[in-house]
Amino acid sequence: MASLKTSHLDIAYEDRLIVQDLNISIPQGKITALVGANGSGKSTILKTMARILQPKGGSVLLDGKSIHKQSTREVAKQLAILPQNPTAPEGLSVYELVSYGRFPHQKGFGGLKAEDRQIIDWAIEATRMNEFSDRALEQLSGGQRQRAWIAMALAQETDILFLDEPTTFLDMAHQLEVLQLLEELNAESSRTIVMVVHDLNHAARYAHHMIAIKKGEAVAVGVPEEVVTSDVLREVFGIEADIVTDPRSGVPLCLPYELYRAATEGKVRSGKKGDLAQKVASIL
Repeated sequence: MASLKTSHLDIAYEDRLIVQDLNISIPQGKITALVGANGSGKSTILKTMARILQPKGGSVLLDGKSIHKQSTREVAKQLAILPQNPTAPEGLSVYELVSYGRFPHQKGFGGLKAEDRQIIDWAIEATRMNEFSDRALEQLSGGQRQRAWIAMALAQETDILFLDEPTTFLDMAHQLEVLQLLEELNAESSRTIVMVVHDLNHAARYAHHMIAIKKGEAVAVGVPEEVVTSDVLREVFGIEADIVTDPRSGVPLCLPYELYRAATEGKVRSGKKGDLAQKVASIL
């Protein structure tokens, strides 16, 4: 199983430094969620770890070797990435899309072999897309399209899967559909999954490990109970929130009620903060 970490990583857009001296490790065989406010650098970090962006300094180490010094084909055999809002040519079928995942394993200009087709069929079945295999992507719902893209990533047969906000623009049902699929894939194959998650409660529910990012810095790292705290949310998101325990999963739930700057200006009404957590806990 491949290991992944950053070492004194610096990332910049032209002359503007976005991330400086970042040192994080991704737990093997776990789901890790990168969380943070818009513009915090979490997607930039994900893209650099996935070798899409070139660092300004430091390195991303895949099995102890700099990922940016390895060949594209070799890296593609170890990690796959699903970017935000991926696009495909019009008329492309689900099967054709998933077959693209086999390109890193093909030699020369040879076509798909029997082994490739077996893996494609497995990826389609694992994502429950069998009945849509011959259907064009544009004919699918948002959740179905996302599952098709995940199937393509699975067909690469990598130890690590990166996803950049995989539930963006999906309704609540399709968000849960995608997140539960990722949870199943991790549980069944111990695949390492790293994803940027916009919804903090989704991150706490589906990730084993969380990294809270602020201005390119990892300000809190650990299990959800260590990251989803009032102090961390105040620092990272600038909000006041009550934290309650989900009675079904036992993970923390964030109930935001005020901007931090408003609270410091004395705009929080007396009694709201303490009472809210007690009321919600009693309802749950």
